[in-house]
Amino acid sequence: MIYTTLPMELHLTGLPEVLLQTLIGTARLMVRPALFARCLLILSVCLIASCGTVRDATPPPVSPSAPAATHTPTATLTPLPSLTPTPSLTPTPTATPTPTPTPTPTHPLMVELMRQQTYPGSEITIEEELDPGANYDRYIASYQSEGLKIYALLTVPQGEKPASGWPVVVFNHGYIPPDQYRTTERYVAYVDGFARNGYILFRPDYRGHGDSEGEPTGSFGTPAYTIDVLNAMASVMQHPDADPDRVGMWGHSMGGGIILRAMVVAPEIKAGVIWAGMVAPYPDLLEWYRRRSAGRPTPTPGLDGTIGPRWTQELFAFGTVEENPAFWASIDPTSYLADLSGPLQLHHGTADESVPVEYSEDLYARLQEMGQTSELYLYTDDNHNISNSFGTAMQRSIQFFDQHVKGADGE
Repeated sequence: MIYTTLPMELHLTGLPEVLLQTLIGTARLMVRPALFARCLLILSVCLIASCGTVRDATPPPVSPSAPAATHTPTATLTPLPSLTPTPSLTPTPTATPTPTPTPTPTHPLMVELMRQQTYPGSEITIEEELDPGANYDRYIASYQSEGLKIYALLTVPQGEKPASGWPVVVFNHGYIPPDQYRTTERYVAYVDGFARNGYILFRPDYRGHGDSEGEPTGSFGTPAYTIDVLNAMASVMQHPDADPDRVGMWGHSMGGGIILRAMVVAPEIKAGVIWAGMVAPYPDLLEWYRRRSAGRPTPTPGLDGTIGPRWTQELFAFGTVEENPAFWASIDPTSYLADLSGPLQLHHGTADESVPVEYSEDLYARLQEMGQTSELYLYTDDNHNISNSFGTAMQRSIQFFDQHVKGADGE
């Protein structure tokens, strides 16, 4: 019996796969099956050992100076407290300040504004006694208007006065250059016509005229002259010989426009008589002024007020007639004809070259449409002063006052 002993290296080192297969094959050829089985067992043990040796291969040497690995504990995450939802803040309503309304611009000419004012006048002071008229006494007098001393002509009928006092006519003169005006001059025949027929007549000079204090202002752009007239009326109504419940107004040209404004402001005026009056609406007055100024050396004012006297520029600061019709209506007495304090009589010469006759015609037509008591007398080919028909016009004026102021019985 032949025994073959396997080399001892098989127990110490791992065998390459090729060598192992070779040995197995050789053993199969050289030994008996029993021996082959024994050899196979030994080879299996060696193979297992070899495989174990390979799996447990020595790891790379660690440097002796390297510190031993310290176990770092796994960081434990501390749970954050759950966020409690913060309730959304409802904004506290902030009180929105109420804007202060912008005051509507006003102008002293506004009729409604003039109605809110007072016109107390004052006691009349006799400054000078003049020569008497046919049946009446004449005086230069004065009164107060907005703190200004205004002079006036005063006539008082002679004879026994009525129980209630004499009826009154406040006389409003037309335009006269202020520096040329004299209290006792002009309108002498006009004054005499009313004075000799049983009326107290009071003719204010207006501020800035004659010896009156203040500055002359004109009547289109300021109510100053109308204020002087209303204070004149209040003053003469305090006269001991006057009947304060029987007051009328007469006016010529510019004075006629003053009457129209006064009669939509003051309810005390029982009736008005206007000769050749500046009684047109503002658009027509502006056009009249533009035409009147065209031949003068000074620049012609435009309808937008860019060139012209101060009063036009001040009014156009509110806008043109087209831009602000409400404003222009608010200062225009023709917008308040329904509020006239009494009947109105109009006189006009058809040849008037100073004030268009159409002004009186148009005003009369509007008064008739509104059912207002009114009369219109036209004088063919007569002038601005109605000189040719003066007697007729004066008689009609007196009769109108007798009816609507003095009384129907003419006492």
